[in-house]
Amino acid sequence: MLSTLNEAQKIAAQHIDGPLLILAGAGSGKTKTITTRLAYLISIGIDPASILTLTFTNKAATEMRERAFSLIDNVSYPPLLCTFHKFGLLFLKFHITQLNRKNNFVIIDTDDKKRILKTIDKETTTAVLASEISKFKNSIVSVEEAKATAQDRNYKQIADVYEKYENYLEQNNLVDFDDLLLLTYKILQKNPQLSKDTSDRYKYIMVDEYQDTNELQYKLLKQLCSEHNNICVVGDDDQSIYGWRGATIKNILTFSDTFNDTLVIKLEENYRSTHKILFHANALIEHNRDRLGKKLVGTREEGNSIKIYESNDENDETRKIVDDIKKLIEQGESAKDIAVLFRVNALSRALEEGLNRSNINYKLVGGLKFYERAEIKDLIAYFRVITNANDNFSIKRIINKPKRGIGKTTIDKLELESHDKAKSIFSIIKEYTPEELGVIVGKKNSRTLKVFMASVEDLQDVLSEAKMRFIDLFEETFDFKSTYAKVIDADDRLANIDEFYGYLRDFFIQNVELNLEDFLNEISLESAADTINDEYISLMSIHASKGLEFKHVFIVGLEEGFFPIVGDGSDIEEERRLGYVAITRAKDNLTLSFVHSRFYKGRRTQLTKSRFLTESDLIKGSLTIEKNNAYKKDDLVKHKIFGMGRVESVQKAGKDLKLKINFGGNRRDILSSFVEKI
Repeated sequence: MLSTLNEAQKIAAQHIDGPLLILAGAGSGKTKTITTRLAYLISIGIDPASILTLTFTNKAATEMRERAFSLIDNVSYPPLLCTFHKFGLLFLKFHITQLNRKNNFVIIDTDDKKRILKTIDKETTTAVLASEISKFKNSIVSVEEAKATAQDRNYKQIADVYEKYENYLEQNNLVDFDDLLLLTYKILQKNPQLSKDTSDRYKYIMVDEYQDTNELQYKLLKQLCSEHNNICVVGDDDQSIYGWRGATIKNILTFSDTFNDTLVIKLEENYRSTHKILFHANALIEHNRDRLGKKLVGTREEGNSIKIYESNDENDETRKIVDDIKKLIEQGESAKDIAVLFRVNALSRALEEGLNRSNINYKLVGGLKFYERAEIKDLIAYFRVITNANDNFSIKRIINKPKRGIGKTTIDKLELESHDKAKSIFSIIKEYTPEELGVIVGKKNSRTLKVFMASVEDLQDVLSEAKMRFIDLFEETFDFKSTYAKVIDADDRLANIDEFYGYLRDFFIQNVELNLEDFLNEISLESAADTINDEYISLMSIHASKGLEFKHVFIVGLEEGFFPIVGDGSDIEEERRLGYVAITRAKDNLTLSFVHSRFYKGRRTQLTKSRFLTESDLIKGSLTIEKNNAYKKDDLVKHKIFGMGRVESVQKAGKDLKLKINFGGNRRDILSSFVEKI
């Protein structure tokens, strides 16, 4: 069982009692180590029923279970190996009665949650409500605390919806995904004897991907370990990249402080990448201050030199990368061994078009192709209406985006009238008097539709006279971005819209004689490219690439503002960890690319190459080390004297950050080192 492990892995696998932190670098065999440890514990006579192993995904749990059981024979009954949420479900089935709830509760999914929230609040964007309530629960913020700390009208409204939503769940004996952990924690915290019994039952606890745990998961683990310190966590502080969804790197950084006499084992032998790739990954991540420190050591050959591409713009960049991919495929390399990674999803647009033109099959992993994204389909529908107002299909899609109070019933009435009179919906809005239209859709909607029709006609006139002015006027007229400004992934959506606006501007500049209709026809052809076979290269965000590996990796968009993302709310250390993750996806060959010019906020902009190229020792330049900007607007924080508050603004103050914090109406300017993020 132990013979295939290296020395560090063996020590970790054979450690039995007491806290153990396995710092597992990228490609260092962490799954092999943790599954061998599980099998080893059972092989030396430890009761499988006393072992609890927690993961983040069902896929990881299944893989670990299969690998562990292949190492041992005759397991009388399997140990519990499941996701955090599955453990919560099993626990609640036995103990939810402690909260005066029945154990025949029903778990609701994300769609159910949004439908319930929609019945409570029809005005606020449902995705925003769902996200904020989830943040409250995973930060263990009660309804009472949420209401007490809500400062402005928006947060007071969200706190009010949170209260009504919680009441609805209790009255109907429903449990959402976050409740599986939150209610489990509340029960254990409320009942010391049950907490003791549960901890005594699970004497050996293992946790995978510990760097991705949040505040709630950390506190739940503390409850499960209340009677012992036999907890083994596996993770990599250098691959903590989910701060935006609640994961807190401090859980792994302070593990040794939380659990006394922790044994720390570093898995530093990398079995994936060449020496050269690892050298530059190490050089980059060493610029981070908030890390425990380790250095990946290669077990493979030296490897080829890493290529750096410098290009004028994204079209030049795409051409070089597509040419390289074509050569690799011609040389017999499998398309599945090739990946192109980017920090910002909008960058996929130029890549997709270049691959389509070269008939290279690709798959956008973990996301929609550029022209299939909802915000882009909405924009295209708007432009189709402007070029052809009689397009009923497109007008139905955008007539209430942004919201104008035109609901499904009104649209159905317009469509019926359109069918009966054999006229387009736009013609009906235009030709009917306000009174005639009001009979069909109501007086208020009649006025709204007439304004909409006039706006479309104004834009048609501008388009025929000044194409470049048209783009700015379109946004001014319809405030299109506001539709997506408050959704969870607003930054990505707005970046996609800006990329589309920029592409249209460039099209007009380079094709003076062509018009908007020509542009729409061209992108229709590009987005309709058929897939040829099951062999495809992978296009993906760096977040989506975590846990994967490829022989040939291309990383694009290495410019300040794109990678790293900079500005208010960005965390340069997490950006750097993303860079480390991206580089360590490559096994044999790595290419990094930056451009001098790209669409930024809708306009072609001159850019500066990424600091990561210098920090990773790939190009010469001055090095800069910056303070971690871990706080952003709207973060909840806790102060020893003032209690809980919400960050309103963030400013640099020497080596620290000055936060303006609203403590329930009492506003204070406080340095970040004096508060703790909730």
